[in-house]
Amino acid sequence: MMLSDPSQIITLIAALAMAGAAIGFLAGLFGIGGGAISVPVFYEVFGLLGHPPEIAMPMAVGTSLAVIVPTSINSARAHYQKGTVDLDLLRTWAVPILIGVLAGSFIARFAAPWIFQVVFILVASLNAAKLLTGGKGWRLADSLPGRRALRIYGTVIGLVSALMGIGGGAISNLVMTLHNVSIHRAVSTSAGVGVLIAIPGTLGYMAAGWGQPGLPPDAIGFVSLVAFALTIPTTLLTTKLGVNLAHSLSKRRLETAFGLFLIVVSAKFTFELIFAH
Repeated sequence: MMLSDPSQIITLIAALAMAGAAIGFLAGLFGIGGGAISVPVFYEVFGLLGHPPEIAMPMAVGTSLAVIVPTSINSARAHYQKGTVDLDLLRTWAVPILIGVLAGSFIARFAAPWIFQVVFILVASLNAAKLLTGGKGWRLADSLPGRRALRIYGTVIGLVSALMGIGGGAISNLVMTLHNVSIHRAVSTSAGVGVLIAIPGTLGYMAAGWGQPGLPPDAIGFVSLVAFALTIPTTLLTTKLGVNLAHSLSKRRLETAFGLFLIVVSAKFTFELIFAH
């Protein structure tokens, strides 16, 4: 189905703008990339534009990762100004996360889509349970481990995030809070993790789709420049709102809000899994 009706075009532009606003707000509030929102929105938009699922899905993921790049940079900078980003941890994780992203991108070419959804549901549900119960009994240690263990964590975060097409905030937040890092510091640092994951992820999807038949004229590989351009303005406008709200909430309220958000996203993926099979 190709769009010719101006009302359809306006509706799509409005949908992308609204998705961008939600992505930016969530990036600031929870330190996540917003892929759980942008991927399904992009998938529906590309489907309406007449692209088959085998093109629409990877392009939705690739474009989502591209949107996460400036969103995460904007979010991380705002959190850094609040003094809660752990730069030393990000430096330790930089190379391991890159290795994990490359490995995940390679595996994603061969693994079935339902595997990615199951991984996300397990990680998000575990994190939600920990957050909603206040974290009592949910602690592996009283502080972060040594650099060797941190590098292993970084590789796993990059690997799982690449498999799921997300910025990795939910996973890095789980790792940090299980090691007694405060929720505000975990959320802030997770925004930086989004930058480390989204940049190589975006380049990987550009390369993977390079020369593929059936792509729209605006696409670079599996990244749509038009969808990116229509989403980013509202994304950047709302990021600071999310950051300010995150730092105005108490530890318990921020944990509860993040936990409820993860439950909603997990329920969405579970619903899709059941009805897709």
